[in-house]
Amino acid sequence: MKFKLTLLLLLIANLSFAQDSLFARKLVDTLTSPYFWGRGYTRDGVHKAATFIQAQFKSYGLKPMGGKNYQQVFSYPVNVFPGKMEVIINGVKLAPGKQFIVSPDSKGVHGIGKLEQTDSVHFVDRQNRVVVSLEDKLTWSVEGKALDYTVIQVDKKAVKLPLNTISIDIENQVIPDFKTANICAVVKGTVKPDSVIVITAHYDHLGGMGSDTYFPGANDNASGLSQMLSLARYYAAHPQPYTMAFIAFSGEEAGLLGSKYFTENPLIPLKNIRFLINLDLNGTGDEGITVVNATVYPNEFAAMQRISDEGHYFVKVAKRGKAANSDHYLFTEKGVPAFFIYTMGGIKAYHDVFDISATLPLNKYKDLFRLIVKFNDSLMQNAKP
Repeated sequence: MKFKLTLLLLLIANLSFAQDSLFARKLVDTLTSPYFWGRGYTRDGVHKAATFIQAQFKSYGLKPMGGKNYQQVFSYPVNVFPGKMEVIINGVKLAPGKQFIVSPDSKGVHGIGKLEQTDSVHFVDRQNRVVVSLEDKLTWSVEGKALDYTVIQVDKKAVKLPLNTISIDIENQVIPDFKTANICAVVKGTVKPDSVIVITAHYDHLGGMGSDTYFPGANDNASGLSQMLSLARYYAAHPQPYTMAFIAFSGEEAGLLGSKYFTENPLIPLKNIRFLINLDLNGTGDEGITVVNATVYPNEFAAMQRISDEGHYFVKVAKRGKAANSDHYLFTEKGVPAFFIYTMGGIKAYHDVFDISATLPLNKYKDLFRLIVKFNDSLMQNAKP
């Protein structure tokens, strides 16, 4: 009888994790859909994502961190490309996103010109103040201003040399005060509610470039956001001795602006945070994970490594030092202990139109979930009632 009961509990646990895997896949599919348009600055993408995350938190039973409102509103300038996005070189029309991108700090331009070669990879249309740069990979980002010229980055495989002529029609708009929000929620602790473990992930991505092209952002960072939401759902159903807090940051792609705003305007005392785990680029893992700040907090890293080894979760738990490469950094600078975890291996798509859900394996999602839960247990081991 005891054996049957143990077997039943194991089956239920495995079913729960299987359902969580399906839950994560559905979240990534949803967040990378055209409806959210790259969770950026056109077609209301980032605002739709904020509303979606807030609804998820509410449906799980989490409470707003700031009292009545899940949203912590802030703003910053951004240069957007909402409309025309056309480039024709040597009479051949190029596909936006796949064959060319416009540098995010470019101004809009409309004109026809002649290209003059300045070196092996750069061509200039002096009349229209356009620079064409040949690239091995097209990687986009976000900028808060527009320069007085336009840079077009072209996949060198998409054109034949020499480049002689260009026809270009690109619209841009600088929004000086783009409003967005961090989405913040908590599950109150049962024993030490003033001790807090925080799980974070950014939900913004690059949005759209023109009216027909958007950057889905599956690995960056629908994957980390989905893991955070899975943990939020789990902890809402299983309250812990410590308060569990969850922050979905906006403005990460524009320069860690959401986490900067939160650390300067905290909704919970930063001194109460026992530990923070930031999740970004979590869609793979067959080559292991990297833990940023591992050398800064060696005891916590040793615990994470031990838990992974005992559970056979990852082939490698790589240590890395302090780095300003995601939202954990501003907390570390304020004295908050924090790790940033990203997975290794698998797809190489990054900040491009090929970072899609269909090719994101999520093959180590369950193992990362288990690792984080058990690591959090270790942080609270002396707080059990």
